[in-house]
Amino acid sequence: EVLALAKEQGVPVREVSAAVIGRMSSLGEPASMLALTGRKPGDSFEAVLEQGGAIWVLLGVAYPTNAGVAIRTAEGCGASAIVIDAPSFDHVARRSATRASMRADWYMPVFWSDARDAIQRARSAGYAVYAVENTGDTAPWEVDLSGPVVFAVGGESHGIPEDVLAASDRVLRVPMGGFIPSFNLQIALGVVGVERLRQISRSD
Repeated sequence: EVLALAKEQGVPVREVSAAVIGRMSSLGEPASMLALTGRKPGDSFEAVLEQGGAIWVLLGVAYPTNAGVAIRTAEGCGASAIVIDAPSFDHVARRSATRASMRADWYMPVFWSDARDAIQRARSAGYAVYAVENTGDTAPWEVDLSGPVVFAVGGESHGIPEDVLAASDRVLRVPMGGFIPSFNLQIALGVVGVERLRQISRSD
């Protein structure tokens, strides 16, 4: 009856295994269905901009698995959406990335589009733009990350292009203690994303 009513009202219905529902439920014995509210995976970029929140932009990511883990990490950190600028990714590579994301694209919009265009449109909508790069001089916890913000992260080989760095409001650097000069992009995304969650929880 509930499923019929949902379909009648145009609510997307996805049938999944009991294991998937169990992972998403904190109520002990999983119910037979869950209702999810919040982000809509099919939203347009304009609709995402109207919501505020955090939008992650990946520039030049080279490996589908890395893109997939980044999608999953962004979703876990409560991002409004993620934009992946990876012109070399064909349909097969994108499908591989979404599989590696543990299908986080079911719960958050994922856009395969031009990063600079997305950043410009977000800035016009009032978003701050923060690059996350090892050349930065500001730690994530030294900046207010709680408002509408775009986070830009570079790919594995070349990092963030100079023009995007120059156009950013701040360049954040995640502190490191080892000899390897940078974290992989998923770690940098996770550290900054969790710091944003911490700031939001403290302001509630």
